[in-house]
Amino acid sequence: MKTLFFTAISVFLYCIVLSQTPPILEPAYKRIQTIPPFTIVLGTDSSVFTKQNLRKKKPVVIMVFSPDCDHCMHATEDLIKNIKSFKNAEIILASSLSFESVQKFYRDLNLAAYSNIHVGYDSKRFLNTFFEVRSFPSIFLYDKKGNFKEDFSEHPNFKLIASSL
Repeated sequence: MKTLFFTAISVFLYCIVLSQTPPILEPAYKRIQTIPPFTIVLGTDSSVFTKQNLRKKKPVVIMVFSPDCDHCMHATEDLIKNIKSFKNAEIILASSLSFESVQKFYRDLNLAAYSNIHVGYDSKRFLNTFFEVRSFPSIFLYDKKGNFKEDFSEHPNFKLIASSL
């Protein structure tokens, strides 16, 4: 009888434990509402660019991309078409793919012509992890105070993003 009682209690407790769902943590960018402390190596001259290099009191657009992604190429072309709407914003394009592929992307799209666009290699995949990137391109918008405003992950439209600045 004792064995049956302890077995029943054990099964009951086991069922209670299994019915508990672990808490789902929000991504870091939703918990930490300010621009992340990123470090990228610029495709222009291999210099290091960090959050501290951003111009103050300017909105920031961070685009995590893959240089070999057609969607990323088209998104960047769309950004360039709408660049006048972003003249007061700092734009970070970061990729964790090879530094050489980031440099090629930078050269192929002639991004040197835009002083507010900073294209770099994120060797530690920090931004991918911080933003929990699941698709490319993933775009994150911060206001001029450095506070998170919005994310655009699926089929980004830079006219819409510019209107959110």
